[in-house]
Amino acid sequence: MRGLLVVALGGNAFVRKGEGLDSQWRNVRAAAEAVARLVERGYRLVVTHGNGPQVGAVLECAHSCPGPRGAGRAITMDVAVAMTQGWLGYMLQQAIGDALEEKGLERRVATVVTQVLVGRDDPAFRRPSKPVGPFYTREEAERAARETGWAFAKDPRGGYRRVVPSPRPRGVVEMGAIEALLRAGYVVVAGGGGGVPVVRGERWLHGVEAVVDKDYTSSLIARLLGAEALIILTDVPYVYLDYGRPGQRPLERLTVSEARRLLEEGKLPPGSMGPKVEAAVEYVEERARSGCVECYAAIGRLEDAEQVVEGKKGTRVVLG
Repeated sequence: MRGLLVVALGGNAFVRKGEGLDSQWRNVRAAAEAVARLVERGYRLVVTHGNGPQVGAVLECAHSCPGPRGAGRAITMDVAVAMTQGWLGYMLQQAIGDALEEKGLERRVATVVTQVLVGRDDPAFRRPSKPVGPFYTREEAERAARETGWAFAKDPRGGYRRVVPSPRPRGVVEMGAIEALLRAGYVVVAGGGGGVPVVRGERWLHGVEAVVDKDYTSSLIARLLGAEALIILTDVPYVYLDYGRPGQRPLERLTVSEARRLLEEGKLPPGSMGPKVEAAVEYVEERARSGCVECYAAIGRLEDAEQVVEGKKGTRVVLG
């Protein structure tokens, strides 16, 4: 048996660019095959995933579809994230289980609806910036802001979208359940959509109107579990300098110090590759402090999952 990997699936595991939600099963089954091949090679896995298009669909339907009075307002951000964890977790559970059985492996896959602790004092709550849900006209956004108290911002692609805080995760409530399932030999789907954001009150946990970045949550889960590697799979084969420009350059290897310099210089934009690299750096640094100097993070294309793990493709982030 090989080591434990935390594999973070990007949005292309469900919906690819230019596709609608009706393409999900086809894409999920392709992603499941990549996951099953890693299990076949002896790795233990925790699989995390994004939920951007799906949580947007839930919010749009909640506030436009007919239903019982007050139903739309009852679907707050934390509830919407939990709904998509069940939705996408079911799809991954079924597809990964099918792929394992086809390889003659035991069907052991389970989804954990995962709550992540965030801090009330997180500065993100003072600066909502994460776009969620559908596009609005200016008039629609102003009316919705008056009626709900939501914050809106102009989207570079046109129109207005609701913006919510994106605090950093500080803890994972269901970590014990994730660990127990791993010990029992399960592939665990957890931390979907970055996890359901909750804060600790005087007596109980309370959900908050926020979205946690799934790469930061994936990094935290990998650190708490003492994983051998954090693998972030997306729709591009490498981290690039000058991405999208004629002279773009793939980075096959990044040391922690090099990555921090690029982040500080703004070479890795916060809206795209920046959070992935920062999550990778946090994982590698903390695992090194725990004594695992060989632990690494890798960022690459979903279709290249095995080669990314082997270091043959993708960008590998290492200590240094």
